[in-house]
Parts: sequence; C-alpha cells; structure tokens
Amino acid sequence: MIREANTNDCSRIAEIHVFSWRCAYKYLISMEHLINKMTVKSREEYFHKYLSDKNNVDKTYVFEENNMVKGFMTTGDSRDDDKNKDTFELYGIYIDPLFQRQKIGTKFVQECIKEAKNKDKKEITLWVFEKNTETIQFYKKMGFEFDGKVKYMEILKENAIRCKMKI
Repeated sequence: MIREANTNDCSRIAEIHVFSWRCAYKYLISMEHLINKMTVKSREEYFHKYLSDKNNVDKTYVFEENNMVKGFMTTGDSRDDDKNKDTFELYGIYIDPLFQRQKIGTKFVQECIKEAKNKDKKEITLWVFEKNTETIQFYKKMGFEFDGKVKYMEILKENAIRCKMKI
C-alpha cells in the first residue's frame, strides 16, 4: 500500500535513504560522504523537519506492506527554472535494498503519474546520476526519456541528467 508519509516514518525513511545510497552509489560517490556525512541520524533529523513543515507543499509517500515500510518517494512541482507550472517532478524513489526488484518502484512511478494528472500537469521530470545506468534503464522502461539537460552536482562531484515523460 502506498500512503502519505508522516513524522512517525522518519526513522525508517532515513534508514532506507542512507542504505539505498550506500548500495547504489558505492562506486560513484566517495566513502567519506556515504559513511561520514550521510548518517541515519542526520537524515532522520532532516526528514523530521521536512515532514513537520506545514508550509511544505511537496509530498512524501511510503510503500508499506505487512506493517513494514519498504521504500519512499517524494514529489512536487518542478524546481527547474526552465519549466513552468505544467511540469511535475519526481524528486526521488528509494527502496530498501532488501526489497528491490519487487515492483515497488513501478508502483511509485504509477502513483506519481496519477498525482501529476490529478494536478493537471502535462509532464513529469526527474534527475538521475549520469553513471547510474541501471536506474536510467528503469526510468526508460517506465516511459521517461533523456531531455538533453545535464547539471553538475558539486557536493557529489557527479553529473545528473534530466529525464521527462509527457502525460
């Protein structure tokens, strides 16, 4: 079941975020960053503040099954200067490495499309690390395509590419 996240989910969301990054990006991002800078405690504090903010219009959802949160997704209006109010953004999908390859990501993308349509959006965009080929293939399979935009992520020393889907 997909439901909107709340502050009671912060600890589990933080665990998923940290460990999915460590598994997915161990060859892309320095161990210094993954181990020393991206801690469960710091991410939990961030998510608690983020989910407690009453002015926050972005949405965070969790996938819960058998009373266990297995992944989360965050969405909202596009943050890109070259996009207008018709563009929705999938900020991120993170699945606990123990539960990957169980169609949870597919369910999240379907939920994102549904949410975008409910908001009368015409397009969904997302950013993905250029070297994260496995994830790029997943998004292509879901109907996204590279739109030509690349940005350098200074903190991670990596390029990200923007993908889009017309809806």
